[in-house]
Amino acid sequence: MPAARVGESRLAPNTTRALGFLMSIGKPPPVLKRRADFLRLARKANEVRPALVLQGAPRVPIDERPARVGYTCSKKIGNAVHRNRAKRRLREAARAVFPSHGRVGWDYVLIGRFRTTTATPMPKLMEQLRTALERLHQ
Repeated sequence: MPAARVGESRLAPNTTRALGFLMSIGKPPPVLKRRADFLRLARKANEVRPALVLQGAPRVPIDERPARVGYTCSKKIGNAVHRNRAKRRLREAARAVFPSHGRVGWDYVLIGRFRTTTATPMPKLMEQLRTALERLHQ
């Protein structure tokens, strides 16, 4: 690869475009970490889509903090490489969708699905997350 000129990126053009898109999305939503939160949401409503499962419920007592999101992928998805790839894709989808479609005072869990979470194109994954959020809030 030739040396980059001043002010010129050394990354491939499509890589810089993708990085620009991700930088424009903003900060990721706060993350759920406690097992009790995951178990509480497992007993609540869920929405199943081909590439993901969304569980969600309002916090009790209701507060004005932003929506929190947890991510999980079971060993059914595959080895650690596949599980981590699925969680990274779910985090990026949440980063793009939750600022406009997540509700204040709610907690959500995104669950990856076997083969489809990593194989689904990113725009379609984000669209499935949007529709799951809309249906969950009805």
